[in-house]
Amino acid sequence: MNQPLVRVAVVEDDRGFREALAMLLGLTAGFECVGVFASVEHALAAMIAPGPDAILLDVHLPGLPGPEAVPLLKERFPGAQIVMLTVYADESKVFTAICNGACGYLLKDTPPAKLLDAIREAVSGGAPMSPGIARQVVNAFQKAGLPRPSQDEHLTPQEVRLLQFLSDGYSYQGASAQMNISVNTVRNYIRSIYDKLHVHTKSEAVSKALRNRVIS
Repeated sequence: MNQPLVRVAVVEDDRGFREALAMLLGLTAGFECVGVFASVEHALAAMIAPGPDAILLDVHLPGLPGPEAVPLLKERFPGAQIVMLTVYADESKVFTAICNGACGYLLKDTPPAKLLDAIREAVSGGAPMSPGIARQVVNAFQKAGLPRPSQDEHLTPQEVRLLQFLSDGYSYQGASAQMNISVNTVRNYIRSIYDKLHVHTKSEAVSKALRNRVIS
């Protein structure tokens, strides 16, 4: 069975590496390179419709650095999963990028086949990381006294049910009628869902729940 096409944008200031990534994506079945940019500012100004499924984002960039740019790129392209690329693991930058919403962090010397697998993993709801970087993430979260990142979001059955209704196209009012609860209760569930899924909009919540197979 053919895998779905993955549309990828690249934000990388090293011209040679940028072009190599674009060529790899362009020549690999199941992938499409939809934009190649030398800076975050250029990517934010780009017209890509529909938006990319994934963004490969360099850590060290001219202008706005990659880790700090993650929230802006997620706002501009809400359906995109952001995978950071770096030459070496810098614990503080890893921590910042993950906390800001990046879903993966890879070394630039990752073999092409593994890089492509990582992109698919990210789009499927995973969190691909090079082994050395995964250790940096654990260390950073331990030092900060925060729980480690987890795909287990601990949604309640009612929250899952609400997400399913929203995925099926129901409004808040329609979902409240189906669940026999008030609209205010629906809004309370929504706030809890946003907090647990680390999202800010209904579409992001539904999209992440679908990717993580919380709903179908």
